Amino acid sequence: MVNKKIWCAVLLSAVMIVGAGCGQKAKTAPPPPASASEPSSLQADESTSPPVTEGTAPDDSTAGSNSGNDSSGGTRETKGESTGEAAKDQPSFQKLTIDVYYTDPQEMELKKARKEISYQVPLEKYVEAFKALQDSGSTDLVPLWGKIELTKMSLDTDTGLLHMDIHIPDEARLGSGGEQFALDSLKQTMFQFDEIKAIDILVDGQAVESLMGHMDLDHPIKRGE
Repeated sequence: MVNKKIWCAVLLSAVMIVGAGCGQKAKTAPPPPASASEPSSLQADESTSPPVTEGTAPDDSTAGSNSGNDSSGGTRETKGESTGEAAKDQPSFQKLTIDVYYTDPQEMELKKARKEISYQVPLEKYVEAFKALQDSGSTDLVPLWGKIELTKMSLDTDTGLLHMDIHIPDEARLGSGGEQFALDSLKQTMFQFDEIKAIDILVDGQAVESLMGHMDLDHPIKRGE
């Protein structure tokens, strides 16, 4: 009986010792490996992949691209404004009805016609008047300057001298009567502008003695002569 009690006490003590050991192991057991490794993995990811929202290279390039687009848009607007201002600065077209002189199909006399020209600056007025001398728009009125090419024109506003440089193809040459009519038609057309006091005609840059070889050519031709 005594031995039985001793064995029970020993068995109870052993159970208590084992239970205490298991409890201690449970308290000192390290945390699971997976939970310990998660923070370091996330930190590594954060260190190697910075957030895009902090203005990293992708956003900077995108912002630069957007800025460029805005800039080009602004440039287009500026060009539009500049073009608009330039258009405002340009003189508007003016229209003028002038007398232009031609001859009849038989070259018997000069014929006057009324023609409308348009121009922006004064010099264009004289160029357009010469163009009107080249085309009558009527079979009854023969232009005497139709095939003659105007290569240069200028006006000395101080003296009122109109400089003309022309080229005369062979097919544009006239007889003595036609040459005289050509000079008269030019003088009467150009001298209707009060600011023109004289006309100096050069042929291929040269001050020739005669326009077509028949009539003398003054340098310059003065109003009233």
